[in-house]
Amino acid sequence: MPMRRPPRRAVLAGLPMLAPLAGSLPFRPARAQPAYPDRPVTLVAPFSAGGAADIAARILAAHAPRHLPNPAATIVVENRTGASGAVGTQYVARAKPDGQTLLLARVGSSAILPATDPRTPYAWDEFTMLGLLDENPFVVCVRAEAPWRNLGELLTALRENPGRLNFATTGPATILDLGIRHLFAASGLPIDAGVAIPFRGGGEAVMALVSGQAQFIGNNLTDTFGAIASGQLRALVVGTAERLPALPGVPTAKEAEVEALAQITGWNALFGPPALAEPVADAWVRALAALAEDRAWITATRRVGGIPRVLPPAQTREFLRGQVALYRDLARRLGLI
Repeated sequence: MPMRRPPRRAVLAGLPMLAPLAGSLPFRPARAQPAYPDRPVTLVAPFSAGGAADIAARILAAHAPRHLPNPAATIVVENRTGASGAVGTQYVARAKPDGQTLLLARVGSSAILPATDPRTPYAWDEFTMLGLLDENPFVVCVRAEAPWRNLGELLTALRENPGRLNFATTGPATILDLGIRHLFAASGLPIDAGVAIPFRGGGEAVMALVSGQAQFIGNNLTDTFGAIASGQLRALVVGTAERLPALPGVPTAKEAEVEALAQITGWNALFGPPALAEPVADAWVRALAALAEDRAWITATRRVGGIPRVLPPAQTREFLRGQVALYRDLARRLGLI
């Protein structure tokens, strides 16, 4: 027997009972997303504590948060060392692109390695480049009590005693090694005129020189500045176009007649993993633009020997492209690749 349809009047009679139920439900507005970052950000420094990468990372961690959407943000510096900076750099290359893991990029691990070693487990251009931070002049130093009063005397000692003097480095594909070999070649010496003694980071390499484990070093000014200022090290040459106000008595590469050394310079940049979330990338680009005008960050960077030079992402990419080309050509001319 077919089911009878209820009368239309009965259906309508039930409707007024539904309205109060609908109206009695509480209104819940959409929850606002917390401002980035809402939890600590890990900033990976691919070299050991006390070196140029570590120092730049800690200065950035201290000054950048106030320019982020969440000014109460915390940035934690994590030193992931090894393989001339490749270990820490690869770690960020494989990190989740949510802005919680970033890289303090360095010339050795982000330009020299990809330019000279085909085994490098990442490409120089696969990262999300957020901006260049600063440049770091290259300086050649000896201990304060060393017999060589200027660069010419050190080069003469290397020429007269090939393979007898050693220098501290952070690995074959870093500025500490390539810069010194470039100096040798530019001075008419064989590229193995000195013996390389490797250390995990620039800070350790400097302490090796101070303690007498090495006779000389070519390094970032940030790594050596404290030991120079305290009188432990004597700077023989700095690779800048003009004398630095912080080192008025130290000759430039041109003055020391090794003008080619001015090609070598350290630098720090901020990178994210590939395909970093666009809102996060935008937040950091704005933060770095503000940092470029931040007197406290500028002063802190200059205090350790850095030269502030904040560049936006596109210019940073072109800068890095030029660095990779420079070191690839340099390594070829030195017979290293």
